Amino acid sequence: MMKARIVAVVTLTCMFLLACSGKYKIYESNYTFKSTDGAPDYSNLDYWAAHPGKWDPADSIPPSLQKEERNEKADVFFIHPTTFTKKKEKDIANATIDDHFINAKTDYSTILYQASVFNASCRIYAPRYRQAHIHNFFTKDKTAAEVAFKKAYEDVKASFLYYLKNWNKERPIIIAGHSQGALMAERLLKEFFEGKELEKKLVAAYVIGWPVPKDYFSVLPMCKDSLQTGCVISWRTYRNGYVPRYINTDTGNALATNPLTWTTTGEYAPRKLNLGSVLTKFNKVYTHTTDARLTNGLLYVSKPRFPWSFLYFTRNYHIADINLFYLNMRNNIRQRSAAYLQFR
Repeated sequence: MMKARIVAVVTLTCMFLLACSGKYKIYESNYTFKSTDGAPDYSNLDYWAAHPGKWDPADSIPPSLQKEERNEKADVFFIHPTTFTKKKEKDIANATIDDHFINAKTDYSTILYQASVFNASCRIYAPRYRQAHIHNFFTKDKTAAEVAFKKAYEDVKASFLYYLKNWNKERPIIIAGHSQGALMAERLLKEFFEGKELEKKLVAAYVIGWPVPKDYFSVLPMCKDSLQTGCVISWRTYRNGYVPRYINTDTGNALATNPLTWTTTGEYAPRKLNLGSVLTKFNKVYTHTTDARLTNGLLYVSKPRFPWSFLYFTRNYHIADINLFYLNMRNNIRQRSAAYLQFR
């Protein structure tokens, strides 16, 4: 099953051309906590990459957006993607929860560039967890890989339960994740929301960069427009004409959303609908970078336009699934949250 659903999960050391280097080491002094048993203690805010009780990179806002209205009436539980990627550590199934380099890398890549998209409308909760090494997505030992993913999910589940008990206070919830985080989000939605009482509190689920099989959920629907709530949104982004190796096993069975129109049909959405992308420079928003069209359960775009983009030859835009549509997603989070509250 894992093989049939695998995506080209690539390293998040670089967030859409963000330079890879040892620069994350300068943040190591920020992390002084130490687990006593190897497991995260979610009562300690250091075990949260993002939390409303402290400042973290998810609180960052590009200057051009800082005057926009903010209304944090919903919570988002954001599960970050794979940042445990060093080749020399591929024989280690799961990350150590107190690894300073991995935690800094997580905070200043995915938390800054992805989780921040929610900060106009939500309080952001993003747990640290013993994520599976990226090698687990590609290994032939599927049993060992599933053990690694199970361990990662156990931490995500524990953090969600702690959040519900201590901080939710009956607030509306958005579930969100990218890549490995989206895989964890699927499982969380299946266990805690689908057909459960908690489903009534679900604003929406943004399950990005991971395939959601059409038959995975029996109750939770796919969102059909920009305002529907209690539903699932998902996409995986590639350049026009690129066919990933795994497409033969994917067979178009995945749910998919166009983030420029928020529909699930195959109509073309031109670049003018792209309100803005946040790429290598977090403080700069680039407008009209890409168009978008759904084909065979995948999101296809033209080559993005941004300064020096003529040097960018990548065709798999997995690491930019959120960044390319940053403002569209930011606006949609606001719209869905307002729609949910209007009818509750």
